[in-house]
Amino acid sequence: MPRPWSSLKAQVHKVLGSILYSAGGSSHHDGHLATGKTVFAISYHTSPHPGYICCIENSPVPYDTVLKYCDHLHGKWYFSEVRAIFSRRYLLQNVAIEIFLASRTSILFAFPDQMTVKKVIKALPRVGVGIKYGIPQTRRASMMSPRQLMRNSNMTQKWQRREISNFEYLMFLNTIAGRTYNDLNQYPVFPWVLTNYETKELDLSLPSNYRDLSKPIGALNPSRRAYFEERFQSWDNDSIPPFHYGTHYSTAAFVLNWLIRVEPMTTMFLALQGGKFDHPNRLFSSIALSWKNCQRDTSDVKELIPEFFFLPEMLVNSNRYRLGRQEDGSSVGDVELPPWASSPEEFVRINRMALESEFVSCQLHQWIDLIFGYKQRGPEAVRATNVFYYLTYEGSVDLESIVDPVIREAIENQIRNFGQTPSQLLMEPHPPRSSAMHLSPMMFSSIPDDVCMTIKFPSNSPICHISANTYPQLPLPSVVTVTTGQQFAVNRWNTNYAASVQSPSYADTPQAQAINQPLSMDPVLSQTANSSNPALKRHLGDNFSQKLKIRSNCFVTTVDSRFLVACGFWDNSFRVFSTETAKIVQIVFGHYGVVTCLSRSECNITSDCYIASGSADCTVLLWHWNARTQTIVGESEAPAPRATLTGHEQPVTAVVISAELGLVVSGSYYGPVLVHTTFGDLLRSLEPPSGFISPENIAMSREGVIVVNYERGHIAAYTINGKRLRHESHNDNLQCLLLSRDGEYLMTGGDKGIVEVWRTFNLALLYAFPTCEGSVRSLALSHDQKFLLAGLANGSIVIFHIDFNRWHHEFQQRY
Repeated sequence: MPRPWSSLKAQVHKVLGSILYSAGGSSHHDGHLATGKTVFAISYHTSPHPGYICCIENSPVPYDTVLKYCDHLHGKWYFSEVRAIFSRRYLLQNVAIEIFLASRTSILFAFPDQMTVKKVIKALPRVGVGIKYGIPQTRRASMMSPRQLMRNSNMTQKWQRREISNFEYLMFLNTIAGRTYNDLNQYPVFPWVLTNYETKELDLSLPSNYRDLSKPIGALNPSRRAYFEERFQSWDNDSIPPFHYGTHYSTAAFVLNWLIRVEPMTTMFLALQGGKFDHPNRLFSSIALSWKNCQRDTSDVKELIPEFFFLPEMLVNSNRYRLGRQEDGSSVGDVELPPWASSPEEFVRINRMALESEFVSCQLHQWIDLIFGYKQRGPEAVRATNVFYYLTYEGSVDLESIVDPVIREAIENQIRNFGQTPSQLLMEPHPPRSSAMHLSPMMFSSIPDDVCMTIKFPSNSPICHISANTYPQLPLPSVVTVTTGQQFAVNRWNTNYAASVQSPSYADTPQAQAINQPLSMDPVLSQTANSSNPALKRHLGDNFSQKLKIRSNCFVTTVDSRFLVACGFWDNSFRVFSTETAKIVQIVFGHYGVVTCLSRSECNITSDCYIASGSADCTVLLWHWNARTQTIVGESEAPAPRATLTGHEQPVTAVVISAELGLVVSGSYYGPVLVHTTFGDLLRSLEPPSGFISPENIAMSREGVIVVNYERGHIAAYTINGKRLRHESHNDNLQCLLLSRDGEYLMTGGDKGIVEVWRTFNLALLYAFPTCEGSVRSLALSHDQKFLLAGLANGSIVIFHIDFNRWHHEFQQRY
């Protein structure tokens, strides 16, 4: 996105010494960092005073020299783009920081010393380590040690309460322990969780199919464990402490070998190997063989990487690299999968299910003790057969104190090539995860009624849109509804409602609703009959285009329900309404045709987000919603789109955006489904099955699964890289669809008035709720995913009890 850099001369006021920085993998560059009042930037060039910090106004460097230096800056970012800043290690020294940006990228900077790190953090925005971990956004948070971050965050409690998944928690631990995608020597580490890679079927309910997570990978085989323990006991070298393992569970070479089929890792692997692929017998060629090697080879104690749980493309040689032939004559191509996995997607999905299983949940804290916790070092590590070569541990060496350049280079090469142990987060045992029975008794007992409440609105107009903004932290948790008659309502959500003890109820007036019900009708609606005040009527006006069918995707709300964004107006605008006054607060123009659909990206209560608008002019525009000003903003005073997405030849019918994935997916009338980046680059077109035309609704999960509802009840599921996973033809004309937070489950509603739950990956129907009294026009989930709300064509809302854990356990199946 172009930036107005003409004012850079006035903005830049500090040059922060020589640095080493990385924007991904092992691609490191020498350079310099400059910060200003609103920007920071990096350069490849060598400063006249390496390691020196100076203000331009008082600098011994000539002013023109600094400006000339700024003209060659390699990368420039606004402070407003910075989302989090973490202190980091480089070569086991605490001399680095990692800056996370709104564009979903991050950059790792290594500085000459720790003092420079502190000065840089003080010169950058006060964002802390972001908003996800429950830690105040201060510069002090950015300078916290990994152990302090662990102690001050709320993520362990969230994991114990099962509010986040095992995958999310492991990513959190890796992040605060210094593991990063920007340094292959400190790449995130994940555990092997399965042991069965041989049978045609895999029963995830059998304990024998799971690895013992209380032991390190090198100690699972008793005979190999005895070998390592004998080595430790017989070690006789006064200059090097004893160790069990001379290699490590995570090194740059191991990571590149796992990802050898995916660029840019292929190129990095070739660079590491002098331009050639390694011997074919040493390349990653088989899941089962890799597991066997980890059990019998004394020099192989590799753990896994996160990609084993979300990236099937790593298992496919889609670029047709010539990886050679093994000793048995077989060529190395795609990775050989276990017999129970019919495709790479199936393997990744089952591996992820195993990671989230009860067997892993009950043991995972013990593996955390080994990798990040009290069994990482000291006597407990010795007892657990978990001691690695001493130069893999933080604090084992002070590089600045080594004067001899030859010795220093040798130690740096050892650290760089033979693994680095994560920072130790805990000195005491990690608490176990709370039992599923304790936290979710619903999945172990039948629910008396699927329907907990039905609420009827006086207008009788179809409920075409529902937004459930039910977070208890909100001043007014609420459910916003919009009817096809352009009337909206802000209905109060009762966060204290106890679902498991309620019986279904029916209410058609606010007064008739019991106090302990999940939803209370907007009281303003009961006043409209006797009021002439148009604000009280909650009406969006009569300026909608008569050519457009009003659907759920014509509206989005802000997280706090204070603003409603609506499209479909005859003047080609979309408009922002205050839900408190029903007045228009902003009219946004940008399209040359009627705006046909909207989507809002993920965000929390106080953060900015994207809004995507699709139009009859065949384009999708990307807009920036500013949470502080509570308006759509542009580079100047007037709102302007951040990106224009092209490629459609017919009016756009559906759009969905994910800021986390950096993707926008859109469909057009009788046209394709296109995948763009949030920068506007067209990535691919999703090929529909024969007879699947005109996408009407699109949903996208955080895990990268895209579900498209085409005309006449057709559904298809795709990966974000374009592979079609499954397609089905439904006997209902579907009006709306919705994905659970983890993307495992799909909910649909249609003209027959039936709300159904499907497994997303294979589109297997799991459950059908009782038939409603009208066709289903819209769906929404409460924040805790315990309630499913359906808007009906007869002007009613039906609230269902829902618990996805129930299907997770009831439908656990063999693969």
